[in-house]
Amino acid sequence: MNLDNILTVSEITGQIKSLLEENFAEISVVGEISNFKAHVSGHWYFTLKDANAQISCTMWRGVNSYVFFSPEDGMKVIVKGRLTVYPPRGNYQIDVRSMKPAGVGELQAAFEKLKQKLAAEGLFDEEYKKPIPQFPEKIGIVTAIDGAAFKDMQSVAKRRYPAVELVIAPCRVQGPGSAEEIVESIKLLNQRDDIDVIIVGRGGGSLEDLWAFNEEIVARAIFESRIPVISAVGHEIDFTISDFVADLRAPTPSAAMELATPDINEIFAFIDEFSYNFTDKIFSLVSDYKETVESFLSSYGFKLPIDNIRTKEQYLDNLFYRFQNNFDNIFQNSKNRLELLKVKLEKFDTNRILERGFTLVKQNDRVVTRLKNLDKKEKFNLIFYDGETIING
Repeated sequence: MNLDNILTVSEITGQIKSLLEENFAEISVVGEISNFKAHVSGHWYFTLKDANAQISCTMWRGVNSYVFFSPEDGMKVIVKGRLTVYPPRGNYQIDVRSMKPAGVGELQAAFEKLKQKLAAEGLFDEEYKKPIPQFPEKIGIVTAIDGAAFKDMQSVAKRRYPAVELVIAPCRVQGPGSAEEIVESIKLLNQRDDIDVIIVGRGGGSLEDLWAFNEEIVARAIFESRIPVISAVGHEIDFTISDFVADLRAPTPSAAMELATPDINEIFAFIDEFSYNFTDKIFSLVSDYKETVESFLSSYGFKLPIDNIRTKEQYLDNLFYRFQNNFDNIFQNSKNRLELLKVKLEKFDTNRILERGFTLVKQNDRVVTRLKNLDKKEKFNLIFYDGETIING
């Protein structure tokens, strides 16, 4: 055996790697995605297959940020890249540099699939639709700041309702990364407490151009918005997932601003008409109500309560009269009794007794009422009506 012709596993793998990578440096492959996995590192790993074969694929973080749609299992795509070999496993794989749907049919299929999924979750249900305010003070706008759609909305707002303030959260509305920017703008407006309604949209374009508004993350951001959202994507014939999940769908961005604002001319016309007819209407109402009131006053049903009231008033007058008489009698009787008591008390008045010629004897500050209680050896006082004298014992 000639040992010079024997290769190690690493050597044969290296030769295969060089051979493949030199001859398949730039390839385009069409196939169906399966086993798709977006790793936490940001890299994508998946298998591309057809009816008879399959091949592993890798798309690195940064490169995959240029893909404008979200890849899913079962989606048919065209990838471009180079063939490489992963030596630790001896596997060959495609180092994907770009990816696009294999055709409009693939995007439409992805659209229908996501639509069915979100509908089953209830994101399109009417019970979750929030009302659009009639007189908004501030309208948030999620669109490209340099796009024609924003200029059209500004023009409509100025014409219809100049009092409204427009607050734009600018973002890309097309191409890789646009869906993430739209989501971020919606969340940014929801952090404010002065936005009354949000318009999310852009002008017309192809299905590929509008695809950001068909992304699941955008749909969920619109559904989770606490502020009412009007979807205004493309032209009247264009429908996106955003249209179904939003609180209101407008056929165009200009139409969205029409729906979000009242017409100042209609407001002024209403005020003018109201002011013109105001006086006549008020007098007419007063006259009608006057006749109604007079009719009530002259009716038997209204007179009956008045008669009852008057009867009760008379009854109260009688009660008051009786109460007053009884009170006067009681008061006079009490007064007479007091006079009698006064006379009786005056009979026992000491001064009155002394005035009639009697004398009061006091010894040691005590009145002496009996002779046996008088100590003749001690001094005592004799009290007359007109004076007092001391008698020594």
